[in-house]
Amino acid sequence: MVPVADRGGDPGRERSGRTTGWYDRARMDHPDRQLRLDLFGWMALTRAFDDAMVSMWKQGRGVGGTFSQRGHEAISVGVAMATTGGDVMAPMHRDLGAYLVRGMTPERIFANLLGRATGPSGGRDSNLHGMGDLSLGLIGFISHIPQALPTALGAAMALRYRGTVGASVTFVGDGGVSAGAFHEVLNMAALWKAPFVLIVENNQFAYSTPVQQSLAITDIAGMAAGYGIPGIRIDGNEVETVYRTAAAALEKARRGEGPSLIEASTMRMLGHAIHDGAEYVPAEILERWRLRDPIALHRSLLLASGAATEPELDGIVAAARTRIERAVAVAEADPLPDPASLTDGVYAP
Repeated sequence: MVPVADRGGDPGRERSGRTTGWYDRARMDHPDRQLRLDLFGWMALTRAFDDAMVSMWKQGRGVGGTFSQRGHEAISVGVAMATTGGDVMAPMHRDLGAYLVRGMTPERIFANLLGRATGPSGGRDSNLHGMGDLSLGLIGFISHIPQALPTALGAAMALRYRGTVGASVTFVGDGGVSAGAFHEVLNMAALWKAPFVLIVENNQFAYSTPVQQSLAITDIAGMAAGYGIPGIRIDGNEVETVYRTAAAALEKARRGEGPSLIEASTMRMLGHAIHDGAEYVPAEILERWRLRDPIALHRSLLLASGAATEPELDGIVAAARTRIERAVAVAEADPLPDPASLTDGVYAP
């Protein structure tokens, strides 16, 4: 398995406009097998990034706070792999896989996290906030959840007004569905039949508040019926299920048949952010979800179906770790922003 030296590894371009991969796909002789291995590869890269990031911040090598993606890999990767080059995504802070799949390299993301000038925000935010790149169809994360929703709906309507075939997809957590913007956006998207797909990442906790203490119902997908749009509830740890469901909803949106809401159930396996030990989460809940780790689940499926061998999958994991080690070294060597540029891009008078 040989990482691509200068593109950062982007399997799946024939589907969504990204380049071919950071690992060797020469043996992939069937499109379905290729897709299934690419899903595994992107999740492996996302996990390797997350592991390195958490380790660095615990060593004091990070700048500011950071948020772990562990447990959410199947959602961010599965949804992003279902997008095309004409689609727009507005990921959240646990959707690292979406940034990677859409073509943002690990070097650029680490540079942003480390406050380097080479990050998407030019060193102005040492976090995932503002880490957008419209050339990749990525809207920067808005930390005031769920304010990415009206922005993503606006992007969906812009696609329609321009006559562009595409859809807009964004994410929100279970805590965000209690906010007014969530309901206002669903109502407007349904009224306008917008090419819009909303993914609710139900990871059981809104920071430290369990979902049953913030919602009187357990079926978030059922809320969609109140707006006359489809609501689908899926296992967010099964990446192929996520991919197929998102692909169908996005295709429906591109055809002009309106929005969809997908509730993907998963578990945030670490705390809200790097400072949070998540002692409030019962150990038995974490153990139950640990046994349903999305990468381990997909690995078992690939092996049981004969789509891959142990050495192949081990090679992809090793390549991912190597790819991330190189990205960290590059980002740490990148320059900090020039203080003279402090007011560049500031638009307030």
